[in-house]
Amino acid sequence: MAGLPRVRSTPPRSLFRRKHAGGSPASERERIPREIRVLIAAAFVIAIGFGLVAPILPQFAQSFDVGVTAASVIVSAFALTRLLFAPAGGWLVEKLGERPVYIVGLLIVALSTAACAFAGDYWQLLVFRGLGGIGSTMFTVSAMGLIVRLAPPSIRGRVSGAYATAFLLGSIGGPIIGGLLAGLGLRIPFLVYAAALLVASAVVFFQLKGTSLADRQAGLGAAPLTVGQAVRDSAYRAALVSSFANGWSSFGIRMALVPLFATAVLSAGPQIAGISLAFFAAGTALALTVSGRLADTVGRKPLVITGLLVNGAAMAALGFSGDVYVFLAICVVGGIGTGLLNPAQQAAVADVIGNGRSGGKVLAAFQMSSDLGAIFGPIVAGVIIDRLFVGSYDLAFVVTGALAVVSAAVWIGSRETLPRQAPAAPPA
Repeated sequence: MAGLPRVRSTPPRSLFRRKHAGGSPASERERIPREIRVLIAAAFVIAIGFGLVAPILPQFAQSFDVGVTAASVIVSAFALTRLLFAPAGGWLVEKLGERPVYIVGLLIVALSTAACAFAGDYWQLLVFRGLGGIGSTMFTVSAMGLIVRLAPPSIRGRVSGAYATAFLLGSIGGPIIGGLLAGLGLRIPFLVYAAALLVASAVVFFQLKGTSLADRQAGLGAAPLTVGQAVRDSAYRAALVSSFANGWSSFGIRMALVPLFATAVLSAGPQIAGISLAFFAAGTALALTVSGRLADTVGRKPLVITGLLVNGAAMAALGFSGDVYVFLAICVVGGIGTGLLNPAQQAAVADVIGNGRSGGKVLAAFQMSSDLGAIFGPIVAGVIIDRLFVGSYDLAFVVTGALAVVSAAVWIGSRETLPRQAPAAPPA
């Protein structure tokens, strides 16, 4: 009616001030902010691009007349520079804000990936790929920081699950597209990935520019959370341990040992080795359909502990699977464990940091724990199989499962971080 003030829709900033109880109807109705949906879409594009180049990278390296070991170093160089630059990435996030670090990181990966397409020898390819790892850790840490700051506490699990799903779907579709593009030449996928990253960085820049959720330059009214302060929290300590175990299992053993086991022990051939990774991904995708919401209702701890135990049991059982069908079924179960674990684990770290302050270095340390697990897992498994107990794949898998169980035990003694609203007072 004339003369009455217009009722404005709830601004995005208010999303971060609401305090809903976990599992309340309000949390179920809470919408994911538009800015986070932009990040999720960008994550899908990034993951597709990574999947484009990952399958052909070793083959491209070998085109410079190098052996298998040198080709493998190209893959490791990316992970190593991610690990080494993570502390600096966290520092940059705290000094400059998440959005500029995110965009600059994407641009670095785009330029380094395009440079890989024009590499004239093996050493140029090694340097260019290593530089990409620096950009990768910049946008990874800053993306986590943005999600921590933008996600309402009551739906952090759902947001983490949606972000993980986008990455997973992109990782599945990327290799398929990359295989088709490789027929046009091994250099073409690098150029396509670089172009996709440029598009993603432009979308994030313009969609987040000038919004009420845009990055800040000097914090949000509170000093940044330091790693020293975070490790006093039992939930963060537990998250570091489980992140290490998850990196060991999901990014190390799964990628390095599972395909070798399928070929060497089950005599299943490279096709089954590739299919096993797809089955892992399918299990993870299945769990992600419910794990985020459960983390926001049941709690972070139960989902993390369940995910660790399920994944640990599956990894320990893999070494004793003497049949291809049993092997693939266990791969699905292992993926389910990972899908239960990840959203709740990331939501717990976000709870520790909170919306009102930066935690770039805290997030960098969390990422580094996963990277360390991914690096040490295959090394320890290789020593067990090649040196200590020759051919003992079963023991290597059991060690992986035992590490997950130990991590679950650490979580049992930690606090629950899911915000709970105090019950309303009875009417007078």
